[in-house]
Amino acid sequence: MIVVTGASRGLGKAIAERLVGNGEDVVGLARSVSALDVEGVECDVSDYASVKNAAREIKRMKRPMKAFINAAGVASMNMAVTTDESTVQKLIQTNLVGTIYCCQLFAPIMLRQKQGSFINFSTIAVALALKGESVYAASKAGVESFSRTFAREMADFNVRVNCIAPGPIRTDLLRGITDEQIDKITSRQVIPRQFHKADVCDLVELLIDDRAASLSGQVLNVGGV
Repeated sequence: MIVVTGASRGLGKAIAERLVGNGEDVVGLARSVSALDVEGVECDVSDYASVKNAAREIKRMKRPMKAFINAAGVASMNMAVTTDESTVQKLIQTNLVGTIYCCQLFAPIMLRQKQGSFINFSTIAVALALKGESVYAASKAGVESFSRTFAREMADFNVRVNCIAPGPIRTDLLRGITDEQIDKITSRQVIPRQFHKADVCDLVELLIDDRAASLSGQVLNVGGV
């Protein structure tokens, strides 16, 4: 089975749909199961008790876990000095703490199997230090740092941990961002063009496959930096 958080919308939904189309056994996690198009379990990744309950329910399914994909996330594009307290808390709690909770509580399944793959999500805003995304980038920089160290902790158990860091991809997270703003960001990438959800799905397919057995502790920046 492959578990995908944030599977009700955006990248999480696209990833879940691609994997189902590939014949994979997919379980989606979302705050509302009714919003899912795949088999689902209710879960708010920012809440420890909710993640713990979801992990318990997944364990009861007694199906081998091939991968866990932490696609749930929130974004806010503001200067640090104009980002209010509640937004700071939401960004850190969902993006960073939520990823840590999921890795902590679902890792035991893979540890018992002695195999599996975690894919966490960062953003190219970390590497490019994008103006106006300081708090959002900070939450994702934490994900990158956590993932690199977590990869070392899991290595002896044949469990791999990697990050995908997309550039600007048209999802709900980019609502209100103009094409001109997107072009300004993508011009700083090694490959200066906008990528799409399908490109991220391609990387997910690679990272969960045995072809990527040599990759762990890596951050793959979509478009390059």
